[in-house]
Amino acid sequence: MKSVFELEFFNRTLKVEIGEISKQADGAVLTRYNDTVVLSTACAAKEPKEGTDFFPLTVVYNEKQYSIGKIPQGFLRREGRPGEHATLTARLIDRPIRPMFSDGFRNEVQIINEVFSVDPDCTPEMTAMFGSSLALGISDIPFDGPIAGVQVGYVDNQFVINPSVEQKEKSLLNLSVAGTKQAINMVEAGASELSEETMLEAIMFGHEAIKKLCEFQEKIIKEVGKAKRDIPVYQIDPALQKEVNQLNDSKNRLIKAVSIHDKLDRQNTIDEIENEIISIYEEREYKDEKTKKEILFMVKDILETVVKDEVRRLITEDKIRPDGRKIDEIRPLDAQVDLLPRVHGSAMFTRGQTQVISSCTLGPLSDAQILDSVTGEQGKRFMHHYNFPPYAVGEIGRTGSPGRREIGHGALGERALSYVIPSEDEFPFTIRCVSEVVESNGSSSQASICASCMALMSAGVPIKSPVSGIAMGLISSGPFDGKHPYTILTDIQGMEDHLGDMDFKVAGTPDGITALQMDIKIKGITREILQQALAQAHKARAEILKVMLNAIPCPREDTSKYALKTKTIYIDQSKIREVIGTQGKVINKIIDENDNPSIDINDDGRVIVYHTDRNIVERVCQIIEDIARIAKVGDVYNGKVVRIESYGCFVNLFGNVDGMLHISNIDYVRVNKVEDYFKLGDTVKVIVTGIDEQGKISLSHKEFREKPENYVEPKFTNPLVSKKKDNRRK
Repeated sequence: MKSVFELEFFNRTLKVEIGEISKQADGAVLTRYNDTVVLSTACAAKEPKEGTDFFPLTVVYNEKQYSIGKIPQGFLRREGRPGEHATLTARLIDRPIRPMFSDGFRNEVQIINEVFSVDPDCTPEMTAMFGSSLALGISDIPFDGPIAGVQVGYVDNQFVINPSVEQKEKSLLNLSVAGTKQAINMVEAGASELSEETMLEAIMFGHEAIKKLCEFQEKIIKEVGKAKRDIPVYQIDPALQKEVNQLNDSKNRLIKAVSIHDKLDRQNTIDEIENEIISIYEEREYKDEKTKKEILFMVKDILETVVKDEVRRLITEDKIRPDGRKIDEIRPLDAQVDLLPRVHGSAMFTRGQTQVISSCTLGPLSDAQILDSVTGEQGKRFMHHYNFPPYAVGEIGRTGSPGRREIGHGALGERALSYVIPSEDEFPFTIRCVSEVVESNGSSSQASICASCMALMSAGVPIKSPVSGIAMGLISSGPFDGKHPYTILTDIQGMEDHLGDMDFKVAGTPDGITALQMDIKIKGITREILQQALAQAHKARAEILKVMLNAIPCPREDTSKYALKTKTIYIDQSKIREVIGTQGKVINKIIDENDNPSIDINDDGRVIVYHTDRNIVERVCQIIEDIARIAKVGDVYNGKVVRIESYGCFVNLFGNVDGMLHISNIDYVRVNKVEDYFKLGDTVKVIVTGIDEQGKISLSHKEFREKPENYVEPKFTNPLVSKKKDNRRK
């Protein structure tokens, strides 16, 4: 039986249909947000996934090109692997949903969102997040939701929920925030240097809207939701835990190992203790192989729990971090530029045992990335890519195409830096930064922002302001009820990120925030925690920026000798065809004869020329200007005599444009022969005196000769015209 529910949500209609489509899924919801339509389904495995020490949740966001009336590009003309936007949206939905499952939940859960129709003014991303939560809520899958998310814009000093396309173009903020009725548990934002206070108010404004969506879901779940199935969650056997902790004094030895400052020494010591205990259990006899695997898995989990509990205790109670730092202390910093001699710009940023090398490459605007997504965005000229090879953490692992994590961290850096990238008119280049993480002990995404910012300045990109980033953490000993201590950490390292409750990344300039991302492992955090984290991050960003500016205080005045130089000129739109020529013959000849410059010609008459040699850029621009130039009455030229006749001579003004200098306009005195004044090939200064309807140009030279005293300008009479007039009188 089909059930329909409606909610008026900020002047748009949110309509939910349940019970008609995808009835075999554990939960299925068709959500209509005005003309945006998304089908969200949720399914869970019947049994736990063996050998898994994490919650196996998969979120899929499938963009269909027919949803915006387009046929996919490419040879097959069908959707292929998810694009970057779809991947980032899937991550966006995953992050607030994952903490809402019980610890120890090991049954595989898959959420699939099919985007069937897109209204550009009604966000399909937040519609899919709403549908994902509701599909879980009405299903028999245990879920501690609901959650919901909204986008928040900042237009004309006013916050806007789920801004339209027009509002987004004006907005100083692009914020996605998600949470429950009680708290916020995910933030993703890009901002045009907004203050911490404004950002905090925007987040809380979004949370008020989220509460309405959660209440709407609760109403639907109460009416059509299924009873939750009984799924046993993984738990450690208390008796085994006691035995393992006492065996070879493993617990006390692990507690001491946690306080070793060096990451590798600490990890090696912990690994040695864990391997020692695990090997003892491996040598024991078991009734079957399955029991052995379960026991060994639990033993390892018990040992890791000791480490986790000790790290959290040290930080929340003793205020001591594993590497000995203070709560708000940043690891040792180092910044260098120009490491790579042949690239257009390069830099290396080191924070403790996290190190990133970033390079910047400049290309013509034609190198801009072409996007094929349902967002309506056609392309982008600034790209930031992030690579995290396994050797960065001393391991062996998969290499090849970027995974979701690499795409997500690259996009975060791109968002942070995009707000300081100069406009296309100011700097007509496509810009690509690539961050290579060569060593990592946490917060590599923020190190990549710092390194790429310096690489941009090294490459001579006139960024509006330098950007630095920091990752904040949170360790709590219980719910935020005033009774349980918690600690906010500045510059979290890998162990604190892995064992902590929050990863809160903040990037920005001295004037404000440009990017923000928050992920948490608990069900939500309060306004007070957000405010404190933002304040600590502001102080840390300033400290990091000081080190960066010591390495390179401002953008270089010019690009590298290996980078393209550029010049922009404007030609009359009617002359574009002449510059290109039949089948491109003219433009191709210019390219072939001038060391293959790159030439971008736009429909508005803007021409951008690129080459590593600035002299070639200037020469090519002059050639194009000559072809496209239009002579005007009063213009003065130093032209070349190309033809002589008895009545005058023809002078080449520029390109293929000639004008006629009549013999009577060569001098103020009578001229008997043109050759008395000019020969072929002579340069002569002329002024344009007239252009007829056919485009023929009349020139004069006498204005540049000395005028005789008492000179009277002769009056010329056309004898044909006079004769006709005489005939009419008769």
